[in-house]
Amino acid sequence: MNFKERAKELVSKMTIEEKMAQMRYDAPAIERLGVPAYNWWNECLHGVARQGCATVFPQAIGMAASYNTELMYKVATAISDEARAKYNEFKKFGNTELYQGLTFWSPNINIFRDPRWGRGHETYGEDPLLTGKMASAFIKGLQGEGKYRKLDATIKHYAVHSGPEYERHSFNAIVDKKDLYETYLWAFKYCIENAHPSAVMGAYNRVNGEACCASKTLLKDILYGEFGFDGYVVSDCGAINDIHKNHKVTTKASESCALAVNNGCQLNCGEAYLSLYEAYEEDLISEETITEAVEKLFEARFRLGMFDNDCEYDNIPYDVVECDEHRALNRQMARESIVLLKNNGILPLSKDVKTIAVIGPNSDDARVLKGNYNGTPSRYTTLLKGIQDGFDGRVLFAQGCHPYDGNSGNWSGTPVREALIIAQKADVVIMCMGLNPSLEGEEGDTFNGDVAGDKKDIMLPPSQINLYNEVMKLGKPTVFVNVSGSCISLKDQDEKCDAVLQCFYPGAEGGNALCDILLGKYSPSARLPVTFYKDTKDLPPFRDYSMKNRTYKFFEGTPTYPFGYGLTYADIKENWINENEVEISNDGGMDTDYAVLKFEHVPHKSLVDFKKVHVKVGEKATVKF
Repeated sequence: MNFKERAKELVSKMTIEEKMAQMRYDAPAIERLGVPAYNWWNECLHGVARQGCATVFPQAIGMAASYNTELMYKVATAISDEARAKYNEFKKFGNTELYQGLTFWSPNINIFRDPRWGRGHETYGEDPLLTGKMASAFIKGLQGEGKYRKLDATIKHYAVHSGPEYERHSFNAIVDKKDLYETYLWAFKYCIENAHPSAVMGAYNRVNGEACCASKTLLKDILYGEFGFDGYVVSDCGAINDIHKNHKVTTKASESCALAVNNGCQLNCGEAYLSLYEAYEEDLISEETITEAVEKLFEARFRLGMFDNDCEYDNIPYDVVECDEHRALNRQMARESIVLLKNNGILPLSKDVKTIAVIGPNSDDARVLKGNYNGTPSRYTTLLKGIQDGFDGRVLFAQGCHPYDGNSGNWSGTPVREALIIAQKADVVIMCMGLNPSLEGEEGDTFNGDVAGDKKDIMLPPSQINLYNEVMKLGKPTVFVNVSGSCISLKDQDEKCDAVLQCFYPGAEGGNALCDILLGKYSPSARLPVTFYKDTKDLPPFRDYSMKNRTYKFFEGTPTYPFGYGLTYADIKENWINENEVEISNDGGMDTDYAVLKFEHVPHKSLVDFKKVHVKVGEKATVKF
């Protein structure tokens, strides 16, 4: 029998109560049928998350900056190896608990339409095609290509979800059909057609009045109907209860459950499906619908090899977790995630540079390596540590200020003065500033409770602006390293600094990767996956989901750095032979990786393809699309 038939046979032996219980994310055991308890909730946004040590790769937005689908596939394969290795050990306890299973709620393929959204760094940026291609490579690496599924990948959050975080449990996103299909749903359709993800997670919000996790339009009509999705849908955590408590679409839990399941949401993260039996007794849902939902869930578990002894992934050893091969892969992805935005020739650093002053609150902060939804690296290299380890001369360091608080009291002293002292004694100043995951993230994960993880603006925190201004008065050669998961206004830095680097939350090898670029051991090859605007006033209202004047496709102003922008240390020239073929020549500098982006301008500028190549000095490469 195939997986579908085996699932149908097993579910036929369950009582209605047993079937309903299996629709909860924390599904209980059915001992008489040999079904162990299983917790469906696991995360691997950029490495196995929340379950001890693992290789922590750059945050998703940083990996998107690599424009390298082949490298992304290798990263996802490493992640799935570590996930399987952990599962193989956890299942020896007789069941799996939270963050120990094989069903992963990653990747996040929402479109990063507005830089103020706190969770934007979990995504692959503002372009649907970049998102679809990077996500598809990630999904394929997670799920494998064998008889069994290696892991289940879950694309989220379906749909039209990118803030505001503070209102997400009640927010109604109004969107027209053009924006819905061209922007918000495009990557979902692409991933389903090209990577066949096992699952889709519904979003918290409503779209045009319908709650996403129970929307006939989004789920039954579009996802299952138009897109031909044949997997299962899981609700975001607590989203089913939002339907009656906050959206007011229904009046009570049983109605919300019935609406969700009837429209194709088979699995609930939360407690709402405890009311399924009440819905059944009220004739709001049929046993046939319940049965079909549970069959989908058990088909997934059979496909993962949970009930068999011949799964090809059962022998992946625990030794793969944080192994040397994965660490090297991590360093390469980190290198390819750092974008060189300006360089007047100061980089790579000259041999004449004997003393470096590393200044800023992100210099020696491990949080900026890890992003969110992260694992725990047993070894990691902060930006400061990477420079200290890799640079032969003297490295001076001063934090200079608090990451965001400019009024932390007399106990903190006057850290700006220390920064000014070491800057004066250095040949080159490297300023490591920006944000950290406590300043941008998911509702409940950040300190900025008044906006629940979103940003009020795209400016550096005032404490850092003050430090930056004071150091710049010295007139020292300065490299500005911005660490953030989103656009920060770098207008002043572009005008005044000798070099500017965008270092998205770069993972456990971030410091080593940054040093490799600063010293010229690797030529930068990343490109921006989002537009870097000059000012917050350039942005439309945050709550407006129209794409008018948003992202590189529709923005009517002039950004500091456009989508797709990124420099290298090589003298690269693109010679387009025709619309589908380009010759890349490296006329000097150093060997480099290079991302070739193909745009079309009908009816507006749109990325239609991209490829990453390696070009040595004096050589050429031909890229065909």
